[in-house]
Amino acid sequence: MFGNIYKNKKVLVTGHTGFKGTWLTTWLLKLGANVVGISKDIPTIPSMFEELELEDKITHYQEDIRNLSKIIEVISNEKPDFLFHLAAQPIVSTSYTNPIETISSNVMGTTHVLEALKISNHRCIAIIITSDKAYDNVEQVWGYKEDDKMGGKDIYSGSKGAAELIIKSYYHSFFKNKDSNIKLAIGRAGNVIGGGDWAKDRIVVDCMQAWNKKEVVEIRSPEATRPWQHVLEPLSGYLNLGAELYNNDGLHGEAFNFGPRAEQNHTVKQLLQDLGNYWHFNNIDNAFTITDNIPFYEAGLLKLNCDKALFYLKWQANLEYKDTIRFTSEWYYDFYKNNSNILEKTLEQISEYESTAKNRELKWTE
Repeated sequence: MFGNIYKNKKVLVTGHTGFKGTWLTTWLLKLGANVVGISKDIPTIPSMFEELELEDKITHYQEDIRNLSKIIEVISNEKPDFLFHLAAQPIVSTSYTNPIETISSNVMGTTHVLEALKISNHRCIAIIITSDKAYDNVEQVWGYKEDDKMGGKDIYSGSKGAAELIIKSYYHSFFKNKDSNIKLAIGRAGNVIGGGDWAKDRIVVDCMQAWNKKEVVEIRSPEATRPWQHVLEPLSGYLNLGAELYNNDGLHGEAFNFGPRAEQNHTVKQLLQDLGNYWHFNNIDNAFTITDNIPFYEAGLLKLNCDKALFYLKWQANLEYKDTIRFTSEWYYDFYKNNSNILEKTLEQISEYESTAKNRELKWTE
């Protein structure tokens, strides 16, 4: 997998205790990497990171990326071969209640990681993760391409757009220089679902928690369309990008979108109906109710054009929509109802994802 590039390599993941960070850390361990993690805290209760007992399997730093001196110290001392920057304030609703935290985490936190890499200047492949919401969303029906305008109408989107400008500035000012040992690229994705997410104000999380208690969940914007994808999809893209950048200087400074195929666009209502089928409702209409209470701005349409990743990386989405639903529902159902070994379940899903990709002869499986 990924040319065996991560085996015995030191890989630093910021935000490793979060949803995507935990899945990435688990996959990297499976690939034979020596993982170093930086996170300011355990962001949710329950926590997938704690459920998998990952702290005992990695080098774990509890530090805030807004603390520049600490981030410089960790990166300079650890000198990772690869760095995946995922740490962020990821909740749109929180950006309304606490805009300063959102901006300081997403903009200055990213700046601190880049500054620490500049100072350390050891040979390192850095994959900086932003978001599909970094694009200035004008509700266009075709997907956004990597060179489309950055921006946003809400604080979260604005913070991600601002982070993109900082990354670009650091690249041109410092990392493009022939004396720099840092090679970086940007990964953009969005609307990731999957087992182990317990962040607030996320529709799948709200449903799983409510359905576990046999409660009806309230949803807003039932007709909003999203390109739903399992968490392993963009992670395969990030890992693929890191492996390709390791061997190809031509990708230095480039940005790539990672998203599902167009046919995986479904409304919120359709998503919940499909997820609910795995929770044995006699009548799926009893699973949720629609509310008109929309406390903040939400885009009605947002999708990515991933042609660049296909052309340069030979990357494409792996799972069908039905498998995305199955993976997500089964993980939560096993956790809540079957008392399964959840680490075993997580590794089982990663293995199935790899096998499916191998059967489809995706390049990163070589």
